[in-house]
Amino acid sequence: MKQFFTRFSRRTWIIIGAVAAAVLLIIFFSTSGNNAETLYQTVTIERGNLVATVGATGTVRSKQSAVLIWQTTGIVNVVNVEVGDRISRDDELASLNKQSLNQSIILAEADLVAAQKALENLLDSDTARAQALRTLDAAEETYKKAYDYRMSLNGRITITETYLEGGIPKVRYYKGYASAENIADADEKLALAEAQLEDARRNYDRVKNGADPAEVSAAEARVAAAQATLNLARIVSPFDGTVTQANSVVGDQVNAGEVAFRVDDLSDMLVDVQVSEVDINSVAIGQGATLTFDAVLGRPEPYHGEVVKVSQAGDTVQGVVNFVVTIALTDADELVKPGMTAAVNIVVEEVNDVVLLPNRAVRLVDNERVVYKLVDGEPVKIKVRLGSSSDIQSVLVDGDVKEGDEIILNPPSSNGGPFGG
Repeated sequence: MKQFFTRFSRRTWIIIGAVAAAVLLIIFFSTSGNNAETLYQTVTIERGNLVATVGATGTVRSKQSAVLIWQTTGIVNVVNVEVGDRISRDDELASLNKQSLNQSIILAEADLVAAQKALENLLDSDTARAQALRTLDAAEETYKKAYDYRMSLNGRITITETYLEGGIPKVRYYKGYASAENIADADEKLALAEAQLEDARRNYDRVKNGADPAEVSAAEARVAAAQATLNLARIVSPFDGTVTQANSVVGDQVNAGEVAFRVDDLSDMLVDVQVSEVDINSVAIGQGATLTFDAVLGRPEPYHGEVVKVSQAGDTVQGVVNFVVTIALTDADELVKPGMTAAVNIVVEEVNDVVLLPNRAVRLVDNERVVYKLVDGEPVKIKVRLGSSSDIQSVLVDGDVKEGDEIILNPPSSNGGPFGG
């Protein structure tokens, strides 16, 4: 090796060193101009479509839900359903053993039979109508006689007078006028007959087309009261739905207030979300939404929904005002269950074929939104005006940048905070 180096003269080594230094200088100066560019990440401004959304989380609930409780104490005798069963309104889900019930409920069965029979008799019998008609006829006859008699007192009348002649009673007839006392008495009898006639007419009007409605209502109330007492010993579905909880089994000793079942109408699933006061005015009924659930795994696409209700009054919690917005799922399946947590994105606006800026590239400087272009290796600030925004992009409304320009994603921190910061 030593022999190899000694072959070259000192002059030769000087020349080699000078050439190497020149090469290094050329490499240094040729790359130094690109150092600024390598410090920044850039992106090309593109044209596209933007979907603006408002995000929130909420809990799934069914359109109708009912927790059914026992109304009295007893021993469970029959259970007709289990979790997952579809049921209809008024279906009996379970009942208690009669022998385990208190006396008032047992006697209610006899009361119900008697009340139903009385109601049937009232509705089917024609006795009341016939009796009312007979009473009306009699009242009309009485009124006619009283009226005719009173009218006869308006002119001269035949007056009878009894006297004795030779110890034999005789009657003398002559024409005269009724006394004021007789007229007053006739007026009183006529008024009484008229009042009785009006009563008879009203009574007949009530029953001429059937039983008296007031009596029917009273009889129906007695039936309903007896039935309500009997219903204390059973659980009945209040609407069409699905049994989602079942806590009672045959032989259980239950008490009043104990939960027996939960029933949900799973045909319509809703999600209630809390939307900030900042975003609530952009949310409206009919807007679409996408929903995802941590509990639903392996589904490639999100679920979809529609805004069906927007609260008009906010709730303040710890100084933050939120409004309740209700989303109806339009493609829910058996995997979505009441109580699950949903991440919801409400689509508040869609715009197509617009120039888009990445939100990462936008900064807030002196209360103005700006982006930075790299010009001669230096970031140059450009003021922009933005329109609709999504989580990652915003529409460029105005500014000295255009489609195809390169803008900086990571300008120096001294150039202002990020968009929205």
